[in-house]
Amino acid sequence: MSVDRLCSFFGFTKVPFGRDLAPASLFRSAAHSEAVARLTWCVEERGLGVLTGEVGCGKTVAARATVAGLDPSRHQVIYCANPTVGGRGILSLVVTALGGIPRFHRAALVPQAADALALAEAERGRRVLLVIDESHLLDADQLEDLRMITNTEMDSRSPAAVVLLGQPTLRRRLHQGTMAALDQRITLRVHMEGMDLAETLAYVRHHLGQVGRSDALFSDDALAVIHHAARGLPRAVNNLALQALVATFAADKAIVDQQAAKMAVVEVSGE
Repeated sequence: MSVDRLCSFFGFTKVPFGRDLAPASLFRSAAHSEAVARLTWCVEERGLGVLTGEVGCGKTVAARATVAGLDPSRHQVIYCANPTVGGRGILSLVVTALGGIPRFHRAALVPQAADALALAEAERGRRVLLVIDESHLLDADQLEDLRMITNTEMDSRSPAAVVLLGQPTLRRRLHQGTMAALDQRITLRVHMEGMDLAETLAYVRHHLGQVGRSDALFSDDALAVIHHAARGLPRAVNNLALQALVATFAADKAIVDQQAAKMAVVEVSGE
């Protein structure tokens, strides 16, 4: 089956449930809207924010929407997708993004990164936002480095906003006694839950509307199966809805029914 044939069969302008939607076209669930609003506040306050949630709940999407709402003339965003590059890697990323040449020794790199962050606003008038994805993978030394670069002016203010995106284990790690100094500096904690059934229905219909179908292509029973199997997590909803479309196409049916949704669950879960 080709993508073109699937789109032609259902009258789509492109394949639905992709990750390439513009921020303005994203579906805003209650959890998404709250996360964006609170992350925006965190940026303006130069805070240290922690956004957690299960895999596929939309943490990165919420961060992307937050960034899209910032004034690019007043903000500079540094995004780290892979924190396993090591503490020096994150610090080097910061220094390089701000136009410097990273020092070799880690002990010298921490103050260099902190100075670069402070100078970005003092000299260029641009507030820096450092976003670190998959932050549950950060080790203790990396977390300590982040505490150091956000604590440079005798607790008066941070030179930048830092947002950590991670799975729920990140919250538990930060509550450990060894992380107390960093935990006390956190100004924002948000945990994203999955969508409820009504939001999942609206989410699927929103995505279909983005590709030219505003009618009820999925039956309510099919959407209920998808919601339950995905636990309301957007990424899982995307995968199941797309596979349900494939099953419907293969069966030469016009409507995605409960049977197609159940076939999609088997296909995706392997059970």
